Amino acid sequence: MKFLMIAGFAESLMGFRAPLIAALQAKGLQVHVAAPEVPIGHPIRLQLEARGLTVHDIPMRRTGTNPLADLRTLWSLCGVMRRIRPQWVMGYTVKPVIYGTLAAWLASVPHRFALITGLGYAFQGEGGRGALQAMVQRLYALALGRAHGVFFQNPDDEALFRQRSILAAVTPSCVVNGSGVDVSSFAVAPVPTGSPRFLMIARLLGDKGVREYAQAARRIRTKYTDVRCALVGWIDSNPDAIAQHELDAWVEDGTLEFLGRLSDVRPAIANSSVYVLPSYREGTPRSVLEAMAMGRPIITTDAPGCRETVINGDNGFLVPVKSVDGLEQAMLNFIEDGEKVSRMGQRSRQIAEDKYDVHKVNAVMLREMGIA
Repeated sequence: MKFLMIAGFAESLMGFRAPLIAALQAKGLQVHVAAPEVPIGHPIRLQLEARGLTVHDIPMRRTGTNPLADLRTLWSLCGVMRRIRPQWVMGYTVKPVIYGTLAAWLASVPHRFALITGLGYAFQGEGGRGALQAMVQRLYALALGRAHGVFFQNPDDEALFRQRSILAAVTPSCVVNGSGVDVSSFAVAPVPTGSPRFLMIARLLGDKGVREYAQAARRIRTKYTDVRCALVGWIDSNPDAIAQHELDAWVEDGTLEFLGRLSDVRPAIANSSVYVLPSYREGTPRSVLEAMAMGRPIITTDAPGCRETVINGDNGFLVPVKSVDGLEQAMLNFIEDGEKVSRMGQRSRQIAEDKYDVHKVNAVMLREMGIA
């Protein structure tokens, strides 16, 4: 029995999906993965193969709307499925969901599932994104109409897909608690002594709230020069990406301490007091779950996917989307009352164990796919 998982970004298979892949293998399934830019000998491919996975390198542009390029992706995926004849296919992120599900339908795969991990660039913002949003929604509807089940990571995304008829009433769906977190790997770490240290981990996109974080950090540091605000991430090809000159300016004036892109974020979380993610919308942010598991209080937005992780005033604070004032005030709460860091961090760990344990999340997904 074979399971094919399709990703738009190969590294995510090692990070976000490794526990799910292991759970599938534990059920006796032969797991195949398909992703772009993993030719023979590529380091990520070698890591995947070392875990017993069969890797398929497919042509896919994560961003862009070139129809010929996307047809090539669809054709390639059809070819992979016709060769290996999987019983299950599941894609996650926009293009793997759309073209993976359509290819699975064309290849007559008997069990077709999609995982909506967030709505991304095409669903956020205003103005020039309208045409792109309409096109993506039509493609989603076309593909999901041929799925046997759709997983969402928060109820707001599920409701939006239903309301806009992107997901038909007859197609089953299920909300899971994000991708989960391995609470044993992300163990509680002691909070550093001294002044609070704030941390944000994200791709450097406007929609992640990076600019709001930088503005709040600048204000904080004019009042409390010993407070540190760190940023982990990278600039990619997304149209909403932060410009390099913006990042350089924040670092040069001391607003942010930029730690770059990290393969292991645990040391950065351990070296922080409070985790911050002022994103405009998420599926369920994995970085928040990791920080919670390590016993850190959370500041995030009252936005879909983010609000589910925080009980306001219990394990952190919810602030309005795009509100620098709200973000600054939440950060000041921890600076001016250090006891909150320890107390709310303990509650974060409890919530991570109870609600977001990856093994609990994966058990639900396997059951819904008829594998458990």
